[in-house]
Amino acid sequence: MEQQKFNFREIQERPDRLAPGHRMCAGCGGTIAVRNVLKALHPGDKAVIGNATGCLEVSTYMYPYTAYEDSYIHSAFENAGATLSGVETAFHVLKKKGKISSDYKFITFGGDGGTYDIGLQSLSGAMERGHDMVYVCYDNGAYMNTGVQRSSATPMYADTTTTPSGRASDGKPQMRKDLAVIMAAHNIPYVAQTTFIGNMKDLYVKSERAIYTPGPAFLNICAPCPRGWKYDTADIMEICRLAVETCYWPLFEVVEGKWILNYKPKKKLPLEDFLVKQGRFKHLFQKGNEHLLEAFQKETDKRWEELLQKCEA
Repeated sequence: MEQQKFNFREIQERPDRLAPGHRMCAGCGGTIAVRNVLKALHPGDKAVIGNATGCLEVSTYMYPYTAYEDSYIHSAFENAGATLSGVETAFHVLKKKGKISSDYKFITFGGDGGTYDIGLQSLSGAMERGHDMVYVCYDNGAYMNTGVQRSSATPMYADTTTTPSGRASDGKPQMRKDLAVIMAAHNIPYVAQTTFIGNMKDLYVKSERAIYTPGPAFLNICAPCPRGWKYDTADIMEICRLAVETCYWPLFEVVEGKWILNYKPKKKLPLEDFLVKQGRFKHLFQKGNEHLLEAFQKETDKRWEELLQKCEA
């Protein structure tokens, strides 16, 4: 696959395909993810954008209006993968019959609720069948649109409305599902994990690779939510940086089955540096809960070492 030479200024000067006027919250990671993924589309290329029900959908699509400049289709929570794979298949049929002359890219977005949980079967089927499409998960770690309920992407010990911290609970007892590993097990051409770091180069480069790799591709983007994570909106970039520097959210790719680590911290920071800035973890810093931080750190270290082994194999 040919790659264009990266030019950050040129990329940022491209027109936004997610137009102003949507109703997402200030400090929302979802819109940052969408805007930058779509900027990876080459000028002049057309796209069909899919979107599972969730924060992003209800805030960017108020019938009959949409904030997207490209063709847009709203799916239910559970079938974003199936919907876009159907559109992609219909496109090829119409193209073969001569009813369509233009080419299109197919990109669908879903939050972790509609991707890790409710839409996992649909996503898995689309990837396994080999449709030429990109599924992008903007992972904000809970069902934010419906009241901050836990999902399988919610981190260990996070306080949510269905796993409230208190006398009877330490928050969510399970560690988050590693969906990127699950997608890589589908043996698809491209899987990547990224977030908002520095000048967004990592996010852009991986988005371009996903879009222009023939066949199915999956992007998992750490996209903080100020309401659910309980942080000051201006801190979003710092929180993403700490997620990477503590190895809670490593940056990696799986290209045709080959695991590639994109960034290894020179000095791995303690996980508490990432957690302390989020109100959903404030109970972990109360006296007597030191063992919870130790358990979370141990699990994070374990996953990091497993990733290093995959990338060194």
